[in-house]
Amino acid sequence: MGIFTRVRDIISSNLNTMLEKAEDPEKLVKLMIREMEDTLVEIKASCAGAMAAKKKIQRDMSEVNERSTAWADKAQMAVDKGREDLAREALLEKRRYTDRATSLEEELEQVEGLVAQYQADIQQLEEKMAMAREKQRLLVQRHVRASGKIRAERNVRRFDSSDAMARFDTF
Repeated sequence: MGIFTRVRDIISSNLNTMLEKAEDPEKLVKLMIREMEDTLVEIKASCAGAMAAKKKIQRDMSEVNERSTAWADKAQMAVDKGREDLAREALLEKRRYTDRATSLEEELEQVEGLVAQYQADIQQLEEKMAMAREKQRLLVQRHVRASGKIRAERNVRRFDSSDAMARFDTF
């Protein structure tokens, strides 16, 4: 059993080493930024949907309040004309619209909270994206400097070796 675990450990360590060599920090940061952008688009779409729902609820509330006021006026008119049965019916309708307005107010508060949360999430994600883009810029600059340094060292070594070969030839 010990042989199989050792072989498994060796294979696992070799695979991990190969994966670490294959990972390119620049590509990983680009992927991370792309995923953030996709998430940001989704959150903005959800926020827009919540804002549209908020506007619809506000319109519904306005309409319900108008109808409630209209039924209150009808009840008053029925009382003025001595029709208490009609006034009672009108007040029941007014109460129904008032209850609907109360439920719409609660729904509006929930949607406003959701919109505020979406906006906070959008702001937080945009800040993280700015940090990731800055990190990407730094990684690219570091890579450019490192490759330039390696190229310069290679050129220096090549000239040193060619100079040594020239001296060898003169001997």
